[in-house]
Amino acid sequence: MRDKTIIIKIGGKILEEPEDLDSTISQLKHLLDNNSIQKIIIIPGGGSYANFIRILDQKLKIGNDLAHWMAIYAMNHNGNLLSEKYSFIKPFEEFTELKLSKELFSIFLPFKYLYQFDKLPHSWDVTSDSITLYFAHKLELKECYLIKDVDGIITKENQILREITVKGYKNLKKSNKLLDIKEVGTSMKKSQPIDSYSIDLIKNYKISCIILNGKAKKHTILDYFNKSENEPSIYTKINFN
Repeated sequence: MRDKTIIIKIGGKILEEPEDLDSTISQLKHLLDNNSIQKIIIIPGGGSYANFIRILDQKLKIGNDLAHWMAIYAMNHNGNLLSEKYSFIKPFEEFTELKLSKELFSIFLPFKYLYQFDKLPHSWDVTSDSITLYFAHKLELKECYLIKDVDGIITKENQILREITVKGYKNLKKSNKLLDIKEVGTSMKKSQPIDSYSIDLIKNYKISCIILNGKAKKHTILDYFNKSENEPSIYTKINFN
């Protein structure tokens, strides 16, 4: 058995589509049942609630501080909904309890801890992506996983970049070689699959970040953890160097 704890952010798009969420949770549970992974900690995305707060901020100018905390509280709300739907996943609000817990499958509700220590900038550059990286660092993990509704980082040639460094990502973005937002309508995640502050955290914390597609019937999560040279899986891994 791998002596391994992983931390995973489940994005709002996956959380809000029952079929995708069932598929994601089923794949993660399979990894535990097969002893591929020892322990899984989920960080919930903010989803539509956080998007509503973003719109509210744009319309009413509620300010960075209030918007920041409201969006993080939305993550707590989604985490509670997730634990209600899947009773075998235990929610934690105290970080020390999470670290000491022997629960194999858990959800961390980050609002209380982040409000107490307040280490991240109050900006829309910081989303649940950055928050997941922050807690990966606090848990002394070497990588984190972002489960989203895209295959990874995509170039204008529709190439999925399997591995890329922070420097390489910044160069592609600066040179406008990532898939253009205008080419895919309003689906901003196609060209910005990770928030901008996360890139700095990957470099500063020296933590790799893996983007996986949680859409149903793709089985991308299982493919990644069971990958072999003969059966390449679809993902993007952002390395710190």
